[in-house]
Amino acid sequence: MVNVGIIGFGTVGSGTARILLENAGIIRDRTGLKVALKKIADLDITRDRGFKVPEGILTTDIREVLDNPDIDIVVELIGGIHPAKDFILRALNHKKHIVTANKALLATEGREIFKAAFDNSVDVGFEASVAGGIPIIKALREGLVSNNVNALYGIINGTCNYILTKMTNEGAEFEDTLKEAQKLGYAEADPTFDIEGIDTAHKLTILSSLAYGIPLSYDKVYKEGITHITAQDIGFARELGYKIKLLAIAKKSEGAIEMRVHPTMIPDEYLISKIDGVFNAVYVEGDAVGATLYYGRGAGDMPTGSAVVADIVDIGLKAGCSSPSRLCLSNLSKDASSIPIKDMGDIKSNYYFRFSAMDKPGVLSKISGILGQNDISISAVIQKGRRIGGTVPLVVLTHKSVERNVMKALKDIDALSVVSAKTLLIRVENRED
Repeated sequence: MVNVGIIGFGTVGSGTARILLENAGIIRDRTGLKVALKKIADLDITRDRGFKVPEGILTTDIREVLDNPDIDIVVELIGGIHPAKDFILRALNHKKHIVTANKALLATEGREIFKAAFDNSVDVGFEASVAGGIPIIKALREGLVSNNVNALYGIINGTCNYILTKMTNEGAEFEDTLKEAQKLGYAEADPTFDIEGIDTAHKLTILSSLAYGIPLSYDKVYKEGITHITAQDIGFARELGYKIKLLAIAKKSEGAIEMRVHPTMIPDEYLISKIDGVFNAVYVEGDAVGATLYYGRGAGDMPTGSAVVADIVDIGLKAGCSSPSRLCLSNLSKDASSIPIKDMGDIKSNYYFRFSAMDKPGVLSKISGILGQNDISISAVIQKGRRIGGTVPLVVLTHKSVERNVMKALKDIDALSVVSAKTLLIRVENRED
């Protein structure tokens, strides 16, 4: 028997409670474990959540969860940093296991939380913190434990993926698509965390730590959102054989780890480029297993609740044993690693540039000359339309180049009198090695 208390009765809290109450028999029959939902603490316990909660479970008093000696596992589902962090640390110091979906908290404050768990010989389950119902945390901790991870690529924000999919399929512009996503409930009233890549960076921080045994290093993740992507760029990408996705990237490179989040052009034959709408996917390449892809719903009450309950069952079955989550706690709580994080200026990538250039002789030669001076080689050029004496889009695709050189070249190009606006840059994960 394992007794559970939930803090937070919102979307994910409701899904978790519903699964625990309605599927208790399935869990018991499949695992032999009886899970009892003892308490749910929330400020609002009167609103109808669409299912019946037995009398005596709901409370507005957080102490009935955190200080209850009968509760073995505390599930934190309120989100944010405070008071969530305070509640978790209090529960850990009471020797209670924790399950959480709070990626922002783990990415930024996780070292302290995991250290407290390690010191108190209890577990922290966090499957639901990344990609909703997709069991990517379990895959990295267990299924791929014998692999060196060469690369990890993730589409792990449903809001951005929905927006980019709509823009691709319908030729719509970003602002119009964002408004539609907000109407449908796919985007928050304040969508900053999603569209600026912050939410994706939180999740990448967790995945990178698990994949490479490095400390949680959110502050070292390069972050760039999708607000500057236009229907025109998506059209050019299609013509070149690519789709644009907000991609989380972690990979080993020259003895260091790259961690970056940005819009990325992906060849349209790649399987991950076909992940559309609000769905998520994570591609992991291991040295032993090769390429693997994990796909499913990245958010929602029941998919995320499913991941929360999976952690509850996992901890319940392994209570008192050395569980996979506890084995990685020392890595997640450490402050330093022998593997450095690569500076963004040192990465090598292929690039897409869209210049706003004057339609006159010699412009391309000036631009290509500056690119050449910075060791940037051109692989393709597109110029659409003619506007003699006016500005036209000039698209250039490059071979693999060093980011620092690219930034220097673009600064010089944007200063040219024949270039009328700041150059649009999108990094490319190419077929080219």
